[in-house]
Amino acid sequence: MSAEAPRHVAIDLGASGGRVACGAVTEGVLDFEIVHRFPNRPVRLGRHLYWDVLRLWQEIRDGLRKVARGGAVASLGVTTWGVDYALLDADRVPLGMVHCYRDERTAGAYDLIAPQLPREAIYAATGIQFLPINTLPQLVAARRDAPRLFDHAAHLLMLPDLLNFWLTGRIVAEHTNASTTQLYDPVRRGWAEALIAAVGFDPAMFPELVEPGTVLGPLLPEIAADTGLQGAVVVAPATHDTASAVAAIPAADDLPWSYVSSGTWCLTGIEVTAPVLTAAAREANVTNEQGVRGTTRLLRNTSGLFLLQESMRGWGDPPIEALLAAAEKVATDTVIDAEDPLFLQPGMDMPARIARWCAAHGRRAPESEATTTRVILNSLGEAIARTLRMVDRVADRRSRTVHVVGGGSRMALLNQAIADAVGLEVVAGPVEATTSGNLLLQAEALGVIHAGDARAVMRRSAALARYAPRAEA
Repeated sequence: MSAEAPRHVAIDLGASGGRVACGAVTEGVLDFEIVHRFPNRPVRLGRHLYWDVLRLWQEIRDGLRKVARGGAVASLGVTTWGVDYALLDADRVPLGMVHCYRDERTAGAYDLIAPQLPREAIYAATGIQFLPINTLPQLVAARRDAPRLFDHAAHLLMLPDLLNFWLTGRIVAEHTNASTTQLYDPVRRGWAEALIAAVGFDPAMFPELVEPGTVLGPLLPEIAADTGLQGAVVVAPATHDTASAVAAIPAADDLPWSYVSSGTWCLTGIEVTAPVLTAAAREANVTNEQGVRGTTRLLRNTSGLFLLQESMRGWGDPPIEALLAAAEKVATDTVIDAEDPLFLQPGMDMPARIARWCAAHGRRAPESEATTTRVILNSLGEAIARTLRMVDRVADRRSRTVHVVGGGSRMALLNQAIADAVGLEVVAGPVEATTSGNLLLQAEALGVIHAGDARAVMRRSAALARYAPRAEA
């Protein structure tokens, strides 16, 4: 990394782990290193699941201190997953804890909304896939369980907005993460205030929206002193992790392409210039989320490596490399429905749930860890293929290549399963797509690279692998 190139810091939180990375763009190539990694897992308290946000905050500060040992930093940016939020009172003090989206409290929440707004009206206003994890059903469930909570709530902050507030003291919301809530209007590109009011919440709780790439300001003096990062500014990249990952896809525009952001979830979709809010889109349950420079990510959430992660916990966390090598040597034609609600909740009994699903559906249950792994990866490939065909049909287009980014892109077995199921070439990489997009959008914001050059930089920077569909598959 050149000593002269401005250094940028990416703080990336995922549902299974976080990282702090430092990088720079030198002669049109992005180079970075991950200086701090830490696990993330929801904590059960009573009947509910919460994120240990204060521990994550401490890990972030530890990572920033490590970065500071390497010299000055020009900027830092935060990305996280979507849908989860914090409430603050009028004095900007947090109200309660941050629930995990997998908490079971949202069961039946849409039924509570139906008397005020039918599904057709919700989709027309937001264009968001109906999922129990969305912020809208989370809020409805929270009010049902603690109605007086909202008497004191003055601010609703998505998780990256909360961290940006702690870093800068500024309360704003960034478009890409806001668009995951099912409370955002993708046509007007603002909060869906009429919908918010119709379901009984105060639109004033929802902050001013800023574009990806907005410079939010300097670090608070106490944070700069604590971390040693004097002079750094905070940039809001695309704060939703998938939006930053898509911004870093090393695609050219000569062929219609689609993407799979492969991690705890698999987010499969395409990039379009405007939201698609047709009846066909609603019936297909596809989602319209914001991308950079006003684009729309037309996609669908499907279950991802969470099934494998939870299975591995049940097996005592064996080395992933050995598990994948063993899975490659087994053959199975069993495919499960990876999107079945049976697999939504965390638990080390995931292999038993897979066996139970197979028994209920007349499929041969996997008999070993390796076979279970192969079943999961093949099933994810099939789910991704179904989703891609659905999204292409809704958008009236046909993908010609599939870019797989994120942690799953390092798994050759999964990439091949996707290529075989979709029948298209898969281009795998970069693995750290969210981190790359985060850093590159900071570089754009500071004028280090030209706006819109992130993908060109990634084509020069990323190590890519290609997988052709097998004829016999």
